[in-house]
Amino acid sequence: MPIVTWSEDLSVKIKELDAQHQELVAMINKMHDAMKQGKGKEVLGSIIDKMVEYTHKHFLSEEQLFSKHNYPEAGRHSREHNDFVGKVAKFQRDLKAGNITLTMDVITFLKEWLVTHIKGTDKKYTPFLNAKGVV
Repeated sequence: MPIVTWSEDLSVKIKELDAQHQELVAMINKMHDAMKQGKGKEVLGSIIDKMVEYTHKHFLSEEQLFSKHNYPEAGRHSREHNDFVGKVAKFQRDLKAGNITLTMDVITFLKEWLVTHIKGTDKKYTPFLNAKGVV
């Protein structure tokens, strides 16, 4: 059973961004599945690397929309992105240095951050961007 299940309450009503959020959910679920199977060590590095790369792409997509449409909360939203990127990059460095392994704490952090960010911060831009014709 996945640790995060995509549902309509996670949708931001923007097709491209929902697809990107679904990919992030899939990465978290893949980490969780690997850990449950005792294979966390083998897959964590590649998934974290992919997550670092993918979050940059996703956050850039959001921030380009913010810039194009002059979203008034862009600065605050971008700071949340930067904080998350910093934390995931630290996981990546610690993993490569052998200082951490895949634990439920890491997975829970990723899950909670993503769900809270989507349901809170991201959902705030939905009406603004939808009104600008972004769907």
